[in-house]
Amino acid sequence: MSSDHANNARPRRQRLLREERHRQLLDVAWGIAREEGTEALTLGRLSERAAVTKPVVYDHFATRSALLAALYQEFDERQNLVIDAALAASEPTLDGRASVIASSYVDCVLEQGREIPGVVAALVGTPELAAMKHEHEAAFLEKCRAALAPFARSLTTARLCSMLGAAAGLSAAAASGEISADEAREELYQTILAMAARGAG
Repeated sequence: MSSDHANNARPRRQRLLREERHRQLLDVAWGIAREEGTEALTLGRLSERAAVTKPVVYDHFATRSALLAALYQEFDERQNLVIDAALAASEPTLDGRASVIASSYVDCVLEQGREIPGVVAALVGTPELAAMKHEHEAAFLEKCRAALAPFARSLTTARLCSMLGAAAGLSAAAASGEISADEAREELYQTILAMAARGAG
């Protein structure tokens, strides 16, 4: 029985080690994107920086596109958690919802740093990754539509896309230091209010 227990325990330990390695590789990949730029983020460079062999990296990410997809997925999941929590705790008013959407979006990008705009830009160059990015953005827009719907009867997809464009541009500008974080949050907040006002008419 103890032998069976030992045999059952070994696979669990192996899976845990694999998860730890995966986490390490993602952390190193974010570091490369931040310090050297997304264009430098190759599987070979990741292998060097993580001090592991290339087969180890390929075992986790078969292609560079798969690595970029994993980074974007992680950012998107973190962003959703932050925004969902903020919306749940927000005042059920237009001001409250607009404020948390603006602040959460900008803060998530700033927390990740300059690297996320580069990762997002890299996604656009690959059809399957561009499709994934579009899918995640559509889900975010629906989240915003649901949060703002009680205060605006007509939130068209075009208006929501315009808001997303402003959110991405302002956050990227704040991440690069062109504008302050407060300026980005305030401008996005005002953009959301204006969009809702148009939808209320």
